[in-house]
Amino acid sequence: MKHFLSALLLPIIIVVALFAIACGVAKANDIPSAARQHRGDLTRIARASFGLDAPVPAFAAQLHQESGWNPGAVSTVGAKGMAQFMPATAQWWCALNKLSATDCQPTNSVWAMRALVGYDYWLMQRVAGESEFDLYWATLRSYNGGLGHWQNEAAKVRPALNHAAIDAACGRASRAKLHCPENLGYPDRILNRLQRRYAAWGRTVEPT
Repeated sequence: MKHFLSALLLPIIIVVALFAIACGVAKANDIPSAARQHRGDLTRIARASFGLDAPVPAFAAQLHQESGWNPGAVSTVGAKGMAQFMPATAQWWCALNKLSATDCQPTNSVWAMRALVGYDYWLMQRVAGESEFDLYWATLRSYNGGLGHWQNEAAKVRPALNHAAIDAACGRASRAKLHCPENLGYPDRILNRLQRRYAAWGRTVEPT
């Protein structure tokens, strides 16, 4: 009987294993081929600011969302490069970091990765959250829609600093309500969906 059950279950186990392998391959194939050539640089850049345990998948997902890893990307409003910095933001960032005009290169892939990770780090020092997930959520909302807007929304609900409470204040402070769907959808897509594609690249940021 035991041998009969083993023989019966073996094909099922093989099918499940093959399905799991296929899913893993599909997930890996969801990563743009352009992303793989930047993995090493992004890992080093992220660790330089966030330490050896840096959540590289979160930054990879953000680059994926911003430009699909295209260093030559230009948006309809003029944002440039993999990090999609507006010209004024790029100039401000370069001045803040004492970079010369020749070193201010939004369409350079390494510059863009350094700028994205560095700007995230700068924003993270100026937002707050009850958990690491809340903190990254606030950082991403600020990257996408402006730090001042997030701070004004957070002021509406303090002392609560979880992202759900602050998100609920979107459109009730300085941000026009019509911009809320895009701004709230930005961290959701990065942290809850795209980040998982890059899970093999390091630690992910998860809700607690």
